[in-house]
Amino acid sequence: MNMTTQPDITLSSTPAHHDSFSQLVCVERWNETADVVSFRFQAREPMTFDYKPGQFMTFVLEINGTQACRSYTLSSTPSRPYSLMVTIKRVDGGLVSNYLIDHLQPGQMVRVLPPTGQFNLFDIPAEKYLFLSAGCGITPMYSMSRYLTDTQMNADIAFVHSARTQADIIFKNTLETMAKRHSSVKLRYVVEEVTTDTVWHTQEALHDIGRLSADNLRSLVPDFAERTVFLCGPEPYMQAVKSILAELNVDMNQVYHESFATAVQEAQRHVLQQTMVQQTMMQQAPAGFMLSIGDRQRELSADLTLLAGIEAEGLPILAACRSGVCGACKCQVIEGTSESTSTMTLTPAEIAAGVVLACSTKLTSDARIQLC
Repeated sequence: MNMTTQPDITLSSTPAHHDSFSQLVCVERWNETADVVSFRFQAREPMTFDYKPGQFMTFVLEINGTQACRSYTLSSTPSRPYSLMVTIKRVDGGLVSNYLIDHLQPGQMVRVLPPTGQFNLFDIPAEKYLFLSAGCGITPMYSMSRYLTDTQMNADIAFVHSARTQADIIFKNTLETMAKRHSSVKLRYVVEEVTTDTVWHTQEALHDIGRLSADNLRSLVPDFAERTVFLCGPEPYMQAVKSILAELNVDMNQVYHESFATAVQEAQRHVLQQTMVQQTMMQQAPAGFMLSIGDRQRELSADLTLLAGIEAEGLPILAACRSGVCGACKCQVIEGTSESTSTMTLTPAEIAAGVVLACSTKLTSDARIQLC
């Protein structure tokens, strides 16, 4: 993809619906390192999010007319349930990652699938934890660590993260704050080289130079054999760590790992299943009408309200009661016909002018509306 030309991309198009696509609003973004950005999301209406620490979420986009889906592990924790966070690294040729980093801003909506994944804290029992990560593989370990320190007293965590330099350590400051506040969290770094532009905080974490090996793992985590191992990072790193653990005679039944490749394959299967379900629903739905709002057009089936069409386009509209009582979702039908089940709060003059309540109105022909 040529990043000098902004692609034609759809960030949101489908209304929320249980176990299908959902829309989230980006509410914040910030840089973790020079090439890593974190994004925080919330639902369009206040809600809490239920997921397992370590699971991933799949973004479903249309870029240049082609559907693209990518999975990113949630770096947030369900113990702080009012938002979701993903942390994304810029990669050479990364279509979705690079687009999101370059263009996704607070206020925009994205289309996602619900969190899923078997590599998570709830489904893998442990008493003592050894988290081994490299690069963006730190994200599930960060989520798990935050959950454990939020919900347990003295959770026994040994956290060993590998990076190219200390400046490339994602979540460095917050991890060190966690280790400072919780003596049971043992934080260790392994970096390939040391630069002089970033200060080390040796009081919070032990460090080693080079790459993870059997010798420095023994030194950094002497009781490694007593711990349940959680492993995540690029495939070459994970293969190397598995060899190290085998060399140390670690029981491989106590080693659990996340594979980015496996996560993407699972996400693609999920997207395909959801797409097939939606196509079947569309085929079975009553004949639709064309809804026009400004320069936007959307086919809206006869059994959906105007509110569903407006929200599917990501347009701003207040909808408090969603039952035709509060009168917040007024809009005006300029062309075409519709039928309403409620006109409460509307004056005779408004009704004569074509004003309707979007939550209680369905189209009976192609129509053009404008938001009030």
